[in-house]
Amino acid sequence: MGSDGIALPALNWLAGGASPRAKVVGVFTQPDRPAGRGQKVAPNVIKTWALDRAIPVQQPERLGATERELLSAMKPDLVLVMAYGQILRQEVIDLPRLGTFNLHTSILPAYRGASPIQTAICCREKETGVTLMRMVLRLDAGPVAEVERVPIEPRETAADLERKLAHACVPLLERCLPAIAAGTQEFVPQDEAKATYCRRLEKTDGVLDFHAPAASLAARVNGLAPWPGCTVEINSQVVKIGLADMVSLPAYEPTAPGEVMGLHHGGLLVGTGERKLQLLQLQRAGGRMLPAEEFLRGFPVAPGTRLASLPMPPLVAAQPFPRRKG
Repeated sequence: MGSDGIALPALNWLAGGASPRAKVVGVFTQPDRPAGRGQKVAPNVIKTWALDRAIPVQQPERLGATERELLSAMKPDLVLVMAYGQILRQEVIDLPRLGTFNLHTSILPAYRGASPIQTAICCREKETGVTLMRMVLRLDAGPVAEVERVPIEPRETAADLERKLAHACVPLLERCLPAIAAGTQEFVPQDEAKATYCRRLEKTDGVLDFHAPAASLAARVNGLAPWPGCTVEINSQVVKIGLADMVSLPAYEPTAPGEVMGLHHGGLLVGTGERKLQLLQLQRAGGRMLPAEEFLRGFPVAPGTRLASLPMPPLVAAQPFPRRKG
C-alpha cells in the first residue's frame, strides 16, 4: 500500500529478479490525481509500476467494506505500507496472516506524522532513518523491528534526503522480512516520552523570519525544497529559494535582519538575527531555478534591499497536530 515513488526501491527489491523475495499479489494506491503544470489526471508511479507487471491495482478513495473483502480474497501473508496517504482501520491491519507493517522515514518515536523528511532537515538533525514497525491504530506508534540510519549532509534538501531514504528501505527489509516470516523478529515498544510529531505541509509554510539565526533559516529553506519551497518578495515579485547556507563573516558590518548585502562566493547574502544567510539558488515565477549569480544577471537586487520577515509556522510538536478541516 503506497502512493509515492519513495516506495519503488522497496517494491523493486521485493519483486525483482528471477527469484523474487515475495510475490506481490496486489497494490493499493491513491486514485489518479491531477499532476504537473497542466494538471492532467494521471496515474502515480506506484500504479504504473504495478500495471507494468500485471499486478492487480485497487484505488479506493477510502478503504471500505468492498476493499476489505478484496484484500481478504488475496489472502496476503503480509501487508507493507509506505506513504499510502490513508488511515487503516483495525480490521484491515489485522487481515494479513503475519501482520501489517509500515516503513516510516524517521527514527521513531521522533517525527511521527506526515512530513518527517522535511521536518528533520528543518530541525537541523544530523541523522535520520527508516523505521520498520508493526502497525497499530495510533499514529506511527507501533512496536519497532529495526531502523536503517542515514546521515543528513550539509546543504541537503528534502528531495536529496528522500532519495537516500528510499534506498535505505532495501537493507532494512533484507534483514527483517525473513525474520518476520520465520516468526523470530523481535519488536521493541516505542518510548512515548520521547515522541514528537510533524504535520502535513502547506504552501503557507514557505515563509522566512529573518530575525531567526541564519543556520535555522538555511535548514528551513533546504528542508522545504522543492515543496512547498521558501519564498521572498523582491521588487514586488515572488522569488523562490532552492538552496541556502549559513556563513560567518565577522569582517562585514552588522546588517539588519532581511537586509540584502550583495553577492558573495556565488550566493546572495542576507542579514539575519545571527550571522548571514547565503541564498544559493533562486527562481522567479515562470522561470527556472538558477544559481544565484546567474539569476541576478537578469534580476538585479540592490544592496540595502529589505526582505520582509514573516512568522514561521511550527513544524514539530510534542503532541499530534489538530486535524485541519477539509
